[in-house]
Amino acid sequence: MLKAENIVSSHQYRIAGFVVWLLICVLLSRYFQIQILEHERYSSKSNTNRIRKVTKNAPRGLILDRNGDILVENFPIYVLTAIPGEMTDQNIQFKLISNYIESDSAILASNYNKYYRGQFIPTRLAKDLNFEQISRLEENKLNLQGIYFDQIPERYFPSRVKAPHLFGYVKEVDRQIRESLINGELYELGDLVGWTGLEKQYEIFLMGNRGIYFYEVDVFGREVGPATELDPKKPDPGQNIQTTLDLDLQAFIEKQMIDRKGIALVGHPESGEILSAVSSPDYSPDLFTGFTTEREWSEIQTDPDRPLLNRYTQGTYPPASIVKMIMEAVLLEKTDFDVEMIQVCSGSYQYGDRIFGCWLPEGHGELNMTEAMAVSCDVYFYKAIRATNIDQVYNMFLSFGFGKKTGVDIPNEAEGLIPNKDYMFKRYGRFGWSKGSLLNIAIGQGELLVTPIQVLNYVNLLATRGSSPVCHFVMANNLPQNVRPELDSSTWDRILFDMRTVITHDKGTGRKAQPAIKGMKIFGKTGTAENPHGDDHAWFIGWAEYLGEKYSLVLLLENGGSGGTVAAPIAKKIFSQFESGMDLASK
Repeated sequence: MLKAENIVSSHQYRIAGFVVWLLICVLLSRYFQIQILEHERYSSKSNTNRIRKVTKNAPRGLILDRNGDILVENFPIYVLTAIPGEMTDQNIQFKLISNYIESDSAILASNYNKYYRGQFIPTRLAKDLNFEQISRLEENKLNLQGIYFDQIPERYFPSRVKAPHLFGYVKEVDRQIRESLINGELYELGDLVGWTGLEKQYEIFLMGNRGIYFYEVDVFGREVGPATELDPKKPDPGQNIQTTLDLDLQAFIEKQMIDRKGIALVGHPESGEILSAVSSPDYSPDLFTGFTTEREWSEIQTDPDRPLLNRYTQGTYPPASIVKMIMEAVLLEKTDFDVEMIQVCSGSYQYGDRIFGCWLPEGHGELNMTEAMAVSCDVYFYKAIRATNIDQVYNMFLSFGFGKKTGVDIPNEAEGLIPNKDYMFKRYGRFGWSKGSLLNIAIGQGELLVTPIQVLNYVNLLATRGSSPVCHFVMANNLPQNVRPELDSSTWDRILFDMRTVITHDKGTGRKAQPAIKGMKIFGKTGTAENPHGDDHAWFIGWAEYLGEKYSLVLLLENGGSGGTVAAPIAKKIFSQFESGMDLASK
């Protein structure tokens, strides 16, 4: 037998042995790293492949009125979902489903693309399925691989009030919405997020925490049962919020505002609580619950009456004569004005080369400040305001909260506009305006624009001599600081006396606002705002003192005409609702 000569040297043997042992050490160290040092990491990855996490939407918190009655709650609805990795042919499946639930397969495909998050994560296809649709899907379940249905909570409005601008609405989170959210990582596609109104303002409280359930899956991603080693987490419902709204009062005022354009706000000056808020026209609060068709969305968006606009926080209007109390405060605080001084109103007043008219063409004759306030004489204030300047008036407006957001607890509040000297220079140039502009401002016209919520805050400050808290819709203890106009007590006395005279004077423009209720005292002011886009706006503002409580009111009727003729009688009906008194104790 021939033997081959061993030509491998001992040196080569040692090198080969070293390489072998080096590889063994590398493998052992890597094994030690994976099994010991990074055990939790790879165990987690293994569980990710073996265990599927399924989340469950948490019911949103309820919205209650001041007495605990439910205004907004949740109602379970059925949603149809698909697990992409378990589906066979998507197009065929979508066609089958569209036949079973009588829906367009293109909508199903669109929702699939919109909410897709992964091969084995449920993707929403449709919602608001009724029992008949669910039954047909269940009967044909064998033909629908990877198709499931589940229940989720949807917003429901059980009360007899609408208040859609206050409650707001929620939207389903899709990719675009989640990217726009500051805290988008808290949401999954298909979750609900508050989009307007209280739903948005108090989202962090209302949203709740979703539940988490764990299921074992096989190598194909199919569920084989619950993962018993992991504890499920039940959904944690959102917190309820209690509003300051009075259900009965809100229902009554909504009825009064049917077929009218404008706003009505009722508040409690001592606490800043808003008892009723109506922006008319409005829309059904469940308009955005469930599926909204393109036609419905287009109709409400193009409606010339703008029902989507929240008029009491986003509408800006010329205030007209309702701000004459601010002119009175400027005159009494900044000048040596004599309230008993007589001025003559002939129906117009010429200043330079311009003629400024009074609302009463034939004029009011001779009158002092109290009489001028009672009959809302424009000429009196044209003449009186000449003793001041535009910046003094501007600063007094600011002290009553105009020209800036009030801090009311619903989003998207407008600031309005209060002109000062700098503003006039920028808009018209140094020589493009004159003191005649101040005469327009004196009667609440010109460049002045206010929001109704600013006006409610203004009324509350008048009713409490400058000490009212910020207006708010939800019961709260820690409120932001409100403005506090610092006026002499004699100035407050004169303003309140004159506002009472508006109601009690034989020719007072607000006399139609006084109800025949023994012991109820009404303080008020009317306004008729010139509107370049149509008929005048009718204002009434004021408050009632009755049974030891005060109730403030702001009423604006767009294109309504005269404040004293149109708005004051409606104010009377609203004030009459307080005859039996109200329980204003915070719950």
